[in-house]
Amino acid sequence: MNEKHGGSSGRRMGTESLLSEIAAEVRACTRCPLATGRTMAVPGEGNELTDVLMVGEGPGGREDATGRPFVGPAGQLLTELIRSIGWERRDVFITNVVKCRPPGNRDPQPDEIAACGAYLDRQERALDPAVVVTLGRYSLQRYLPGARIGATHGQLRRSGGRFVFPMYHPAAALHQSSLRETLFRDIRELPAALLAARQAIEEEHAAPLSVAGDGAEASVAGASADAADSLRSGANDDHQLTLF
Repeated sequence: MNEKHGGSSGRRMGTESLLSEIAAEVRACTRCPLATGRTMAVPGEGNELTDVLMVGEGPGGREDATGRPFVGPAGQLLTELIRSIGWERRDVFITNVVKCRPPGNRDPQPDEIAACGAYLDRQERALDPAVVVTLGRYSLQRYLPGARIGATHGQLRRSGGRFVFPMYHPAAALHQSSLRETLFRDIRELPAALLAARQAIEEEHAAPLSVAGDGAEASVAGASADAADSLRSGANDDHQLTLF
């Protein structure tokens, strides 16, 4: 697809340098009032060559204390979800819409989301993921404004040139146990969605097409279904799918 997916050491070093630069800026950021109450900012972490970017809402108490994303109870469930499809946390990149903990774990405010937006934009450009996994409604609204998570979860969509795979936030399953199986069911579709996104990107690079609106989503959905069938027909092929 491009140099990144060939595992170029030069590309890794360049991406690592960009992500480190962004992380340093995040840790020193005072763009919004959240900076005054934080212990540590949480830029994000993961593999510089991954094709999967996971974006949550914001840090909680343990994340604020450690400077790492998704290390509390919701993070433990996210790790379990990732491992359920044969991947590890180190295989993906994990970050949040806002990089500092909102007081009392309240919802992030629009001005706080806007203040952090440029950091996430730059992380996306540096990583250039094939798929962005949105975790929860605030992440979903960034990529698919107006979409409802109940109608889009577990489905590959496209918006603004990015392939998006919406999921419920793992924290939701800690409060509503019925969502736990939904999360595991949805993430089982992620390897097929990744394959479908890669195939679509490769086809566009080979023969650029001008497709927009519902037709684009329909083609993505069809590709995802074909990819899913292909993966299911092989013995555990999804567990061998490289993320780089």
